[in-house]
Amino acid sequence: MQNQTTIKVWSERWRLGALTRRELVQIALVSVVIGLLFMLFHMLGNTVESVDSRSAFQWMFARWNDTISFGADYSHGYFIPFVSLGVIWYKRKEIFSIETKVDWRGLVMVIGALFMHWLGAKMQQTRISLMSLILLIWGIPFYLFGWQLAKKLIFPCSYLIFCIPLNFLDVVAFPLRMFSTEVTTGMLNGIGIEAHRSGTAIFTLAMPGGFDVADPCSGLRSLLAMTALTAVYAYVTQQTLLKKWILFMTSIPLAVIGNIARIVTIAVMAEAFGGKLALGLYHDYSGYILFTAAISMMILIGGLLNLNYREVLSRWKSVLLSRT
Repeated sequence: MQNQTTIKVWSERWRLGALTRRELVQIALVSVVIGLLFMLFHMLGNTVESVDSRSAFQWMFARWNDTISFGADYSHGYFIPFVSLGVIWYKRKEIFSIETKVDWRGLVMVIGALFMHWLGAKMQQTRISLMSLILLIWGIPFYLFGWQLAKKLIFPCSYLIFCIPLNFLDVVAFPLRMFSTEVTTGMLNGIGIEAHRSGTAIFTLAMPGGFDVADPCSGLRSLLAMTALTAVYAYVTQQTLLKKWILFMTSIPLAVIGNIARIVTIAVMAEAFGGKLALGLYHDYSGYILFTAAISMMILIGGLLNLNYREVLSRWKSVLLSRT
């Protein structure tokens, strides 16, 4: 006979298992909580007086769409939630195999996150409220299903931080511009192209009007995109926490080096084919080429981190000994 505590809600034809009454109640409770959270952050999520909407989500979407007023480009924010869901799907077998139980420590996290949202509203800091939302998304499963499940959700929930427009990154744009122009000017003079810098503009014989390294060319856009991409790639491919962090940290120099290489090649193209082509067609599409190169370097570094060097050395020794 079928167990009375089990209710079959889907056909076995689709290979979907039956749910117990307890699981149905938990799903219903989580659905209600999600709805309440949406209402809270949509209707009482933003208290900035200069913004018309009270929704924290609309404030965030407006910042994602704004690629002119700020040095950073947060348009990648639309993809971040889907990547987080993809990571959960990738780890679904491990997640469903976990024995769940209520953990009261999670309730402490939930209360702390709600206090954090209240504090962000009082301070008119929508970013703090959005941070509290991420903490709630992690803390509620922690409370309902226990620490073992919460551990599996640390990365996909933390990854949502890339959705939040962080204002301190806008301040980094100008130092990045200065650093890029100084290094580029030195490299151009080093390879025989006479160049001099004035502020964030680079002047060469082929570009007498100068090439200004503006905010979009500061490298901050590629830095944000590269760190977001490397984070998920390191999480999926690397075997230890240390290797994941090493690969993630390499994304910063890779993005900066890639941006400097782009500016240098623009100057070289101007010398070879004229400033019109370099500052026009090549300038518009060179970012894709160098970003592809940065991704290739990321994959190469990830592969090197995963190599078993003892095994590689033993193979080399065996090959050398066989030849002698």
